[in-house]
Amino acid sequence: MIVADASAPRELKTVHVAADFVVVGGGLSGTCAAIAAARAGLKVALVQDRPVLGGNASSEVRLWILGATSHGGNNNRWAREGGIINELLLENQFRNPGGNPVIFDSLVQDWVGREKNLTVLVNTQVFHAVTEANRVREIHAFNSQNSTMYRLTGDFFADSSGDGILVHLSGAAYRMGAEKAEEFDEPMAPGDNYGELLGHSMYFYTKDVGHPVDYVAPDFALKDVPALIPRYRRFRTTEQGCSLWWIEWGGRLDTIHQSEEIKSELQKIVYGVWNYIKNSGAFPDAANLTLEWVGTIPGKRESRRAEGDYILRQRDIVEQVEHDDDVCHGGWSIDLHPADGVYGDADGCNQYHAKGIYGIPFRSMYSRNIDNLFTNGRLLSASHVAFGSTRVMATSSTVGQAIGTAAALCVKNHCRPRDLLKAEFMAAFKRMLSAAGHYVPHYDALADGNLAREADISVSSTLSLSGLAHDGGWKRLAVSYAQMLPGRTDRDNVIHVPVRADAATTLAVELRVAERPENHTPEVRLTAIDLPLVAGEQTVAVPLPRLERQQYLFVSFGENPAVEVGLSTEQVTGLLAVKKGGLDKVSTTARQEAPDGLGVHSFDFWVPERRPNGRNIAFAADAPVHVFSADNLVGGPLRPIAAPNAWVADRADAAPTVELGFAKPIKAARLSLYLDCDYDHPLESVQYRHNDRVMPLLVHGLDVLANGRSIAAIADNRSPVITVDLPEDEEISSLTLRLANAQGHPVALLGIRIE
Repeated sequence: MIVADASAPRELKTVHVAADFVVVGGGLSGTCAAIAAARAGLKVALVQDRPVLGGNASSEVRLWILGATSHGGNNNRWAREGGIINELLLENQFRNPGGNPVIFDSLVQDWVGREKNLTVLVNTQVFHAVTEANRVREIHAFNSQNSTMYRLTGDFFADSSGDGILVHLSGAAYRMGAEKAEEFDEPMAPGDNYGELLGHSMYFYTKDVGHPVDYVAPDFALKDVPALIPRYRRFRTTEQGCSLWWIEWGGRLDTIHQSEEIKSELQKIVYGVWNYIKNSGAFPDAANLTLEWVGTIPGKRESRRAEGDYILRQRDIVEQVEHDDDVCHGGWSIDLHPADGVYGDADGCNQYHAKGIYGIPFRSMYSRNIDNLFTNGRLLSASHVAFGSTRVMATSSTVGQAIGTAAALCVKNHCRPRDLLKAEFMAAFKRMLSAAGHYVPHYDALADGNLAREADISVSSTLSLSGLAHDGGWKRLAVSYAQMLPGRTDRDNVIHVPVRADAATTLAVELRVAERPENHTPEVRLTAIDLPLVAGEQTVAVPLPRLERQQYLFVSFGENPAVEVGLSTEQVTGLLAVKKGGLDKVSTTARQEAPDGLGVHSFDFWVPERRPNGRNIAFAADAPVHVFSADNLVGGPLRPIAAPNAWVADRADAAPTVELGFAKPIKAARLSLYLDCDYDHPLESVQYRHNDRVMPLLVHGLDVLANGRSIAAIADNRSPVITVDLPEDEEISSLTLRLANAQGHPVALLGIRIE
């Protein structure tokens, strides 16, 4: 028993947490930063002011995770983010195929719980920082649940808090609101009529309970929704409230200090909207629906943005400017919202896409005036316009992984973040990120520090792709449909494609490529041919030109509702079919038409259909369209870009095997295999149901032999990277990899690293 006699005022219990790296903010960006640093050997503290991790992706807000893929509705093929966020999305798809945000909470908790070097403090709010000589020395935080004060000290800190509490308290430079167009030559910079800040949104879930349910609205609910919300006609009972991101408000207010006022107004709106749906009589199909959940905190979009040594801007995104210190990539549209939100007459957003992904430089990931402070998530150093693209969670997560890795390098080398811009440090930085499965643009992920490049590599077979079987039915050409094929630079070729016509007609075929070899916007037409068809089934010959450089060739069959093209069920690494047209959730038209003077491009969208609907076009080629050489195992990027960049075993290979022989035996710590986890699939974390629980082309089984002795046997793999510890006390003269795909597809590997 404890008896506390009367006394002088007491102090709270205080706990000192000493770490190498302290991360403030447990959204996905901060969580990925903390995990990356812990994996690199740092002692890490992660401080989160909410009871769960995940931020806007958590069960408290319930927004899906997206990034460069943009729901698959732009031209950024194979653009899903790699690294830790990719691990989470793939595991979520297996554990949580129904897209339950509560289950996603538990997955994130699992991931941080695996890291012995990581201390997680939830329900803990930072309120004070001690800064000396341009360095954060310590921060103070309070946990209301255990009534404990925390004093956290560290060599390096990261502000991942979204609203920038540590940026503000430490004296770091930051911005809030939109820049004028002339500051960074940004034609998209908004005027006063559009507003300078993006607002908050509050989401809700509904449920069909199988019988009529009455609804009595609270007194505070918004009245007369049709009069006050100009977009009221867009309400549909078939769409969950988490899809109604445009129930947004607060862009005219201080989105930090007036956040509670914004929340109260959003609650009025949500309950008023539900009252309108249930009781207006305009939605008879809502009779059996009940309001299952309403968020208690709003999802925030914009507040403070830190200033780094570089401020990302519109041109970097639209023109895909390359920076020597690019360590992450983005690809979401420049997505700006009117500040008046749901009460305004304007559309809910104004989205303009680039023709491909863009790089994010490391100089935008640390404070320009606080020497040991990293900034990530919504605090990335970007203009208001560029922030419209970088703010989404999957992109922010990769920035988190980058700064967690950078913190480890800074501790190891006793240097400041900006010192990593030196060539020798930047090379090590990019190598560490790539080794972890993170994508670094314009970087050979396997060239540096990879002992596998010293091996004599032999494989049991190699796929020389000469066709895809016509076993997948027919696709009517209601819109243009194209097969993406890796182009050949050494010869012309011809493919023969099955088609079926309702009557005699002409089929227009075009051969297209992108202006930039790394892009997948086919704005350049190489040739166009008209093929006469007779009624019934037949095969057409399509000549493929020799290309001047390695890149994808789009073989496009033009819109003709009287014609069907043959499809294949075969799935092969780096092959996709795409249709001409937009996606409702991303763009409402098949073409982005850029207004004059806005500084963005006009182009067509070519997007894939999701499995099980999306299928390749069947064909037979006079010569192989691509050889999936074993040379790809030790060079190039770890995903398809201008080519598949993969070794693939022949379809008939019953025991796919890779042998690595070393003329001079090596000593190494680990073997890493990089797998085809379908980087084109957005894998939204919640609300969506996806076709595959495990990605079809993933290596699911692996046996590893070192010097003829088994050292690892892995079954039921669903991770994008398989890492095997090697016997460090033993010289290795040979490694044997026996691989299996449990779903019957050809075995594929994107790369091998030994270090």
